[in-house]
Amino acid sequence: MPGSVPLALCLDTAGVQVPWYFRCPISLELMRDPVTVSTGQTYDRASIESWVATGNTTCPVTRAPLADFTFIPNHTLRRLIQDWCVAHRSMGVERIPTPKQPADPDLVRSLVAQGHTLPALRRLRALARESDKNRLVMATRETRAALVEIAFSSGSTEELEAEAMAVLALVGLGEAEAAEVVGREERVSRLGKILAAGGPLEARVNAGAVVEAAASASGAEARAALGAAEGVMEGLVALCLCEEKSHGAARAVRVGIRGLFALCLAKENRARAVSAGAAAALARRVAEGGAGEPERALAAVERLCRAEGGRDAVVAGAGGGAAAVSALVRAMSGRAAEHAAGALVAVVGGSEALQVEAVRAGAMSQLLLMVQGGCSERAKRKAQHLLKLLRNAWPTNGCIANSDDFLQPY
Repeated sequence: MPGSVPLALCLDTAGVQVPWYFRCPISLELMRDPVTVSTGQTYDRASIESWVATGNTTCPVTRAPLADFTFIPNHTLRRLIQDWCVAHRSMGVERIPTPKQPADPDLVRSLVAQGHTLPALRRLRALARESDKNRLVMATRETRAALVEIAFSSGSTEELEAEAMAVLALVGLGEAEAAEVVGREERVSRLGKILAAGGPLEARVNAGAVVEAAASASGAEARAALGAAEGVMEGLVALCLCEEKSHGAARAVRVGIRGLFALCLAKENRARAVSAGAAAALARRVAEGGAGEPERALAAVERLCRAEGGRDAVVAGAGGGAAAVSALVRAMSGRAAEHAAGALVAVVGGSEALQVEAVRAGAMSQLLLMVQGGCSERAKRKAQHLLKLLRNAWPTNGCIANSDDFLQPY
């Protein structure tokens, strides 16, 4: 059946009546992974998880408060649904697969209690790699705190530290754990040493992921401390520029971009980032398409363009003025259009030749789409400012050159 059309709708259209008790009360779709909540009501796991993730704390059917957010698999109902699918196979009904259940919280707690052993840490790592659901189960204050202690413990072996760091990179950090990392100078120094050591790529990527997680969960002061630590900024730049022909190279580039973006949210880090080569490295990745993180890469480039020497570094990193302009104009057609427009303002602002190049590259049509489309007000203001900046470079015979309709104050 077409993947874009709800299964229950397809069945209804084909004349197959789906029993009401097989449908999720939220989506009205045939349930694939029925789970029961504390009020006794059953929902499809994806629907109730989405309901809770948007901030709802009540049962959608009864409106009673949910005593907890534990979702218990309803195996009996799932088997009945599967049997019904098999019985109606001749009418085009496909049997739903048996869903893989999230990790058992009791198993996770048991493994964390044995955390100072390699087998336990390797099992935790395998669970974290397996699914987002497992990582959600593991992302408790107790689990993350224990992993931080092992990863940064002077009493742990190097292998134990590396394994704990790998699990931490997958599970992430909350605000409290980030403070436990950033608030200890020796821990920040440890991350810098791993990143700058030139050791195994996987170890450097895991350290970079922990830096990004700590920076994302912290305030400006903590981000500044991370960015100032020896080896951190340079190590992230090296990951961003990773060219290794290995399985982990793409992840290394993504981690490098995410880490630099998180650190560059603090103004104090922007000059350091430019000096470390971050502006050139990020501009290179933007010119190549963003390496899977176009929004963060462009947002960081926009910020670094405002730092001393940042604009020149961005132009050089993208392959020259014309190449930088073309890359930013192309990026204005994507989700990061606002940041591409902001960076383009900095790049072409003092150069009439580059302003002409921007027009030749098609900036005008992209900017008009931004002004007329569903962009944020901030994005529209940047587009309007750029339109005004490029006005002298517009073709004199173009009707747009005679219109002030889109040139509102920036």
